[in-house]
Amino acid sequence: MGRQGEWHHAARRRRPARAGVLAAGLGLGMCLIGVAGLAVWNAQVVLQSDGPVRETADGFFREVAAGDTDAAYERLCRQARGRWSEAGFGSWVRTPPQVSGYEIVDVSVATRSGRPHGTVRVRINRDGGGSEERELPVVPEDGGWRICGDPF
Repeated sequence: MGRQGEWHHAARRRRPARAGVLAAGLGLGMCLIGVAGLAVWNAQVVLQSDGPVRETADGFFREVAAGDTDAAYERLCRQARGRWSEAGFGSWVRTPPQVSGYEIVDVSVATRSGRPHGTVRVRINRDGGGSEERELPVVPEDGGWRICGDPF
């Protein structure tokens, strides 16, 4: 009994694996939060755009049916206005059989490469009783929505 036993405390080994797993978990959590945030933003853009896209197409066809081709021309995107002059567009719209009425069948808005775009399906009624269904692309431009493509 004269000698006290030495007490040894074994040195703890550090566990780098635990720190790595914790860091990976935090990184994954941040990525999931980012993806969720992007999904919410995308949904807001799409849901808030349905009304303005419909209004743009409705105004365009209302002006075409009324014979106001100058106002309808202003609703076209730059690309479409680059294909037709204002006078050329007006004479093309007035070529028989003219549009006498329309019905918007469906409006959809989606994003492509982070940019919203819309598609409006419309039934066009023409003089003489004929009708046809068309898909009309609508794009954001200059703070509003514009018809972009061949509407007829």
